[in-house]
Amino acid sequence: MENERKHLPVAREEDVEYSEELADQADREALERSEAANRRAAEEQGE
Repeated sequence: MENERKHLPVAREEDVEYSEELADQADREALERSEAANRRAAEEQGE
């Protein structure tokens, strides 16, 4: 198990510019998922 963890990709937070004008359906869905995740995180922190 420990060896498997060494090969997992490391995620990191990156700021990206979102443009409604250039967004496709996948971008809009990703934005919705991101906003939902932010709401859940805020609820867990009691905000």
